[in-house]
Formats: sequence, C-alpha cells, structure tokens
Amino acid sequence: MSSTRNRGRLRRQQPSFENLIFPMLDILALAAWGTVILKYWLGGKLNLLIHPNYFALVVVTALVLLMFAAWRVYLLWSQVQQRVSSEAPVPVVQHISLFPPGWSSALLLTAAVLGLLVTPRVFTSQTALDRGVTEAALSSRSQPQAFRGASAPQERTLIEWVRTLNVYPEPDAYTGQKVRVNGFVVHSPNLPSQYLLVSRFIITCCAADAYPVGLPVKLDVNRDAYPPDTWVEIEGQMITENLDNKRQLTIDASSIQKIPEPENPYYY
Repeated sequence: MSSTRNRGRLRRQQPSFENLIFPMLDILALAAWGTVILKYWLGGKLNLLIHPNYFALVVVTALVLLMFAAWRVYLLWSQVQQRVSSEAPVPVVQHISLFPPGWSSALLLTAAVLGLLVTPRVFTSQTALDRGVTEAALSSRSQPQAFRGASAPQERTLIEWVRTLNVYPEPDAYTGQKVRVNGFVVHSPNLPSQYLLVSRFIITCCAADAYPVGLPVKLDVNRDAYPPDTWVEIEGQMITENLDNKRQLTIDASSIQKIPEPENPYYY
C-alpha cells in the first residue's frame, strides 16, 4: 500500500505537458526573434531591412529579447521545482490575446524560423514598378527648400540628382551636364523600348517605407539588352525628352557598364 501511494505521489508531482507547452512557446519565440535580429546584424543584412540610424536600437532590442527569454526559462524552472515540491500543478500564465492560447506565440515563432531560413533580398524592379518610380520625392516625403550636392554634375549620385530636381525641377536647366550614376534597371511599360529607368530605393526608416526613385535613360539599342534588375553604371549627358506625356530630364547614355550589386544597395 505504501509503495502504491508513493508511485501515485510521484505521478502527481510531474508537471503535465499541457502546463509547459505555452510558456515554452513564449520562450522560444523570444529567443528566436533575438537570434534572427543578431544574425542579420552580424551577417551584414540588417541594412536591407532598416535605416542604419536605428541599428543600435535594434541590436539592443535583440539582446533584451534573449535576456528576457533566459529570465523566463529561470522563472519556469523555479516554478516547476516549487510545484514538484508542493505537489501542485504548474500555473500557466497567459498574456491577453485575440488568438486562442498559444497561437500568437506559435505564429511569432514560425515567422522567426522563416527569418532564420530565408535571407533578405534587395527589392526588385517589379517592386519599384508596383510602388511607382519617380524622379522627385513623393508629396508625403520631406521637401527640401535648398540642396547643395557634389560640385561637379558628373560626381552627383542618383539621389543627389533627384534632390536637385526637387529644388529646381526644370529639366532644361541641366541639359548638356555630364552624368555618371549607378542603379538597377527597370523596364517601365510607359516608356518606349529605347528607354529604361535607372533606379534606387530610398529608406527613411525601414524597408516597409522604402520608395524608388529613378531617371529615364535613352539607349542606342533596345532595352532588352539590359534585363530588369541588372545593376549598371551609366555615363552620358542630360537631355530633355517628352516621355509619358510630360517633359522629363533624361540621361543620354554614352556608356553603360554592368556592375555587381553593391553591398549597400539603398539610399538613406
């Protein structure tokens, strides 16, 4: 009889799987997201997702998530030990959620696992077309009242040309100026086949608010010679062309060289 009572007591002392699964999901979700962020940072991929000004905040957040996960492990282990000693079940503490218990943590964990398996990639030309390539800042962006770029026109980057046009948008003012810029190729359906767009994305905060800017490029050949998403460096001079029913500043290309995708493909 005594042996039977002891075995029953031992069975009651073991915390049930149901009492542990929800806290463990929370812990795994916290640890996984901290790991994902640190992986992107150490692998040099964080700049594809967020503005460099926020790197420090994001990395600190990742460390806090890992420390919080470790703290939750310690608390859970302490509760298990206490409940085993007192023969009481391990309490399950759930945060307020619109989802059934454990679903929100499971979704966060799944997203983090996908983040570990999938490497972030640069936005493509199709994304640029979907978001609308413009040669000027959008009306929702800050509008500079003055801008002083590189001293020589051929030293201006694509973003510096765009900012210059924001201040003074008359294309004839730049006719004949030398230009050398780089970016990725976009085939706009609104342009003839002898024209392409050279484009870059600008990030103000994170990838979610990234928007593309670009300039038309006049070619001597059909644009199919330069497939979409190809990174190129273009040299030539500025001209004014009537494209898509409006006058636009256009690069008359004298040289187009294919280049590797830069380590940091975005402007800020």
